[in-house]
Amino acid sequence: MNTLYDIMQLLKKYGTFIYTGDFQHDLDLMEDELKELYAMQFITPKEYASARMVLLQERNRKK
Repeated sequence: MNTLYDIMQLLKKYGTFIYTGDFQHDLDLMEDELKELYAMQFITPKEYASARMVLLQERNRKK
């Protein structure tokens, strides 16, 4: 997973579409959804870690 788009496509695969109009809130919701998918073992530890890294980079880039 290399981009925010990749994360959105992963979430879409599980029926989750996130758009609130506030980019920071979108990132928070994506992180929450990723945590749940990981806890339920729908995604691998590698997918989870790379997605979290992308979200962190996006947060830092938008500050």
